[in-house]
Amino acid sequence: MNIIARNIQPDIPAYSPAGNECTLFETAWTRQLPLLLKGPTGCGKTRFVSHMAQKLGLPLTTVSCHDDLAAADLTGRFLLKGGETVWVDGPLTRAVRDGGVCYLDEVVEARKDVAVVLHPLTDDRRILPLERTGEELEAPPAFMLVVSYNPGYQSLLKALKPSTRQRFVAIEFDFLPKAREIEVVSSESGLPAVAVEPLVELARRLRALKGHDLEEGVSTRLLVYCASLIDAGLSPSDAVRAAMIEPLTDEPDVRAALLELSQAVIR
Repeated sequence: MNIIARNIQPDIPAYSPAGNECTLFETAWTRQLPLLLKGPTGCGKTRFVSHMAQKLGLPLTTVSCHDDLAAADLTGRFLLKGGETVWVDGPLTRAVRDGGVCYLDEVVEARKDVAVVLHPLTDDRRILPLERTGEELEAPPAFMLVVSYNPGYQSLLKALKPSTRQRFVAIEFDFLPKAREIEVVSSESGLPAVAVEPLVELARRLRALKGHDLEEGVSTRLLVYCASLIDAGLSPSDAVRAAMIEPLTDEPDVRAALLELSQAVIR
C-alpha cells in the first residue's frame, strides 16, 4: 500500500510512487491502452488506481472479482421489474457507456468467460458486444480498463493466460523499501517512526517465509492496522498478534512459531 502524505490534494487518496507508475498510468490513459497491475496483496494496487482516477478526474468503478463472478455480472442481465422484463446494465457496461475507469480487482478469481468479454475491449476494436441485447458498444475515449492480480496465487487452474496478459500494458508492484515503508506506516497510523521500525522489520522477516510456512506475507495494510492499534493504546504484543499473526495462518504450530519470531523482534 504505497501511501504517504495524507494531503496531496483534497479528495485524492494519498499515494507515494515507487517508480514511474503514475506516468505509465497517465500515458496508458491518454493512448487508450488497457492496464494490468500485478503484485502481492496489500502492496497498493487498489489505492494506486483510486489515486490516479481522482487525480485525472475520472469516475471509478471497482469490481472485486471472486469465484462466482461471471461475464453476465459484468455486462448485465434481464430482470423482472414491475411485471416486466427489463435489461439492467452491469458495472462494466455502465462504465463503457458513461466513460471512466473500470477496475477489476483480482481478475483471475473470476470465471473463465470473463476473459472472453474483456478481449474485444483490449484490442484496437475497443468494443463490448452484448449478445443478449444485440448491442455492440464502442468504448469512448474516456473509458479505461484496469485489471489486477496477485501472481503469488496463480495455479494451473487460476492463471492469467498469456493471450490475455499480452493485451495489456503491465506494471509490477512490490512492497516499498524498508525506510519508505516505515514512513508510510507512520504517516497512515500516527505512530512515531521509531515505534514503527520494529514492526516493519518483523513484516520483512515474515514475508521471507512466503511459500514455506505461509501462503502470503504481511501486507503494508496489515502493518498500518497494527501500528494504528498500538497508537490507540494496545500493547505491541497484542497488536502484532491481532494484526500481523492471526490473519496469516490458522495452523497452531505455524502461529506459535510466528509468535516466537515476533517476540524476538518486538521488544
